[in-house]
Amino acid sequence: MTQKPENFTPGIHNADYENEYLQIRLNASSLVNITGRKTEPLNGKWGFAADLYDTCRRQGWFRQERINSEGREVPLDFNWDELEKIDVPSSWNLQKPELYYFENFGVYTRTFPYTPAQAGERLLLRFEGAAYRTTVFLNGKFIGTHDGASTPFNIDITDVVKEDNRLVVSVDARRSPYRVPMENTDWFNYGGLYRDVCLVRLPSIYIKDWFVRLDPQFAAKDSYVIQVDICIESVDVFHANGSKVTGTAWMEIPELGINNEIQIYNGKGEAKIPASLQLWSPENPKLYDVKFSLNAIGRTDTVSDRIGFRTIAVKGQEIFLNGKKIFLKGVSVHEDHFALGKTTTEEIIRQTIRDLKEMNGNYLRLAHYPHDARFARIADEEGVLLWEEIPVYWAIAFDNPETYTDAENQLTELIYRDRNRASVIIWSIGNENADTDSRLSFMSKLAQRVRELDNSRLVSAACLIKHDKLVIEDRLVDFLDVIGFNEYYGWYDPDFDKLPKILANSNPEKPVIISEFGGDAQLGNRGAKDELWTEDNQKYIYERQVETFKKCSYIAGTTPWILYDFRCPRRFNRYQEGFNRKGLIDADRKTRKPAFYVMQEYYRG
Repeated sequence: MTQKPENFTPGIHNADYENEYLQIRLNASSLVNITGRKTEPLNGKWGFAADLYDTCRRQGWFRQERINSEGREVPLDFNWDELEKIDVPSSWNLQKPELYYFENFGVYTRTFPYTPAQAGERLLLRFEGAAYRTTVFLNGKFIGTHDGASTPFNIDITDVVKEDNRLVVSVDARRSPYRVPMENTDWFNYGGLYRDVCLVRLPSIYIKDWFVRLDPQFAAKDSYVIQVDICIESVDVFHANGSKVTGTAWMEIPELGINNEIQIYNGKGEAKIPASLQLWSPENPKLYDVKFSLNAIGRTDTVSDRIGFRTIAVKGQEIFLNGKKIFLKGVSVHEDHFALGKTTTEEIIRQTIRDLKEMNGNYLRLAHYPHDARFARIADEEGVLLWEEIPVYWAIAFDNPETYTDAENQLTELIYRDRNRASVIIWSIGNENADTDSRLSFMSKLAQRVRELDNSRLVSAACLIKHDKLVIEDRLVDFLDVIGFNEYYGWYDPDFDKLPKILANSNPEKPVIISEFGGDAQLGNRGAKDELWTEDNQKYIYERQVETFKKCSYIAGTTPWILYDFRCPRRFNRYQEGFNRKGLIDADRKTRKPAFYVMQEYYRG
């Protein structure tokens, strides 16, 4: 054991200070489904400082230790009440010009009051998205750290909360080769508390999660079986034998006349309930009000949701929705807005869906990370199918166990969040990864994890082509239901004739979605059809692409890259100016490029 010198000062000499904050990891195991519950927003103006040296965590600012061990007042390098204010939620990069490329630590703070509404009440602190490593302190105590920029997490703060509270949050937005995604991506690295923060009150025994879907083994023309799993959590009430609480729950769907009792044992319950119902589809996005009630040891709880029922399956080279063959008429989209960055609103989501439908589309690939939870709920209402994805992107550290743990946790949190949404039909476990042994082991385990958590959806990944063979070939395909195929013939590879050769050389046993294709065009830049960066060249690429697709029987859908131009700090020629210009619509999210109408006509058929 190395002896510390007498003048060792932890706040300046301890190189391993972060280890303290990795002892309490906030992950999917503690995630609570808050759909339908009343929440108390903590959004608004928060105190904020760019903490370039991570001094808040190094020197324990959150403790606010104004008096030393000798009883003397000491000077502090901060004053929470005098920090400048910043909006939460927001991407800090767009709050001030000097933060535009800021990729470091930011520290947030605010106060809030709390008065319990009932005896035995539990209180959750909930974050819908914070990029990337988030360390949370309440009333001078460290309460947990979460990794992952785009999935929700929550903390039970019942034992720490007071009548008046000081909340301090350190957010680390640095890129790293060991994170998911790694340091080399093709989109803007927005940082901060960019999604909602709220409080959620719960009874001492509460419904933690539920999963409601059609049992694929019993699908019939007019009669179906609803499969239900429910999870109950109790912090302080256990039977004498140490097992989790046992009780009774009920699932009610009034419109279907369903009010079924579900026995809870050791915190879990399940049921299979026959039902005659209308299936959810893009043409008929039918949703049912679903209510769960709980009675356990005299404690009660009630939650509600709106759920659609549908089946999605693969047979040979085709995809079937509700037993009918479907072609996925889609487009990829980033969560990137010219004014708000990665922060979004309900209106932005609904406008995205309107733009898709104007293109005659029925399907969106939400790339390359989990988008806001509201997207899937609104897609349920609007009748839009979704591909949802985690950022296992490019050259992830596939041989690093901690990187795998991070990826699997993000995948689990995403599935727990959205697996009751009928609109979500595909879980994607990655994008454009080289076919190495370590990658195969890493991603095949993720595919297995999907199937453990959700038996009602398809598994895919956006794969690359075998350039030497000109064939669709990837060892990961054996673990997928649908093959995603990214290709840019006519753009990054100018030899467009390779594409029809690849499609002819391949005969996959599974359906293929052309998950990316396209080319850049600066809005208003006109020229010859073979002149790069022009709208005319982009249109010509699209025309050739769709004509080729029409001749290939195993293509089951397309999601061109991409619906809107988006920020990307690796693209700086005079046409791009810090944006990826492959959008069918300009970054203003209004102005259509000619290629938009090529896809509109293609999807009309």
